[in-house]
Amino acid sequence: MKTILVPVDFSDVTTEVVETARKFAAAFEGRLILLNVAEPEPDFVGFEAGPPAVRVATARDYKLERQRLDDLKARLDTGGCEVTALHIQGPIVEKILHEAGEQQADLIVIGSHGHGAFYDLLVGSVTHGVIKDARCPVVVVPAPNKD
Repeated sequence: MKTILVPVDFSDVTTEVVETARKFAAAFEGRLILLNVAEPEPDFVGFEAGPPAVRVATARDYKLERQRLDDLKARLDTGGCEVTALHIQGPIVEKILHEAGEQQADLIVIGSHGHGAFYDLLVGSVTHGVIKDARCPVVVVPAPNKD
């Protein structure tokens, strides 16, 4: 397991996901690919690029996510394993699976938000979509207990 893809969304489970992936990388002398996929920009009927306020907010969010990803990479770089950070935009499940193929990932370590089956049925689950179509093993890190 030389290449470990780690999709991160900066939710409550991100710290555990990254730590789990770091342990795998250390055990197998592998490298980590941190991946943050930003939601695609919304389509607006009658607008080519959307209203200016939405474009500004999207750009601000994209920049903030990029900074958080760079900070996470910097913390992992001090741990001795090779780390690459990718920040892309598009349909989340599709982009995760695409990057797993592009990076020739041997393993995907991803978090679960623990919303439950009803939420997944209505909204869909990134984790479920990745597990369903991944071409390599997937380790799912559960959300922390909120006791």
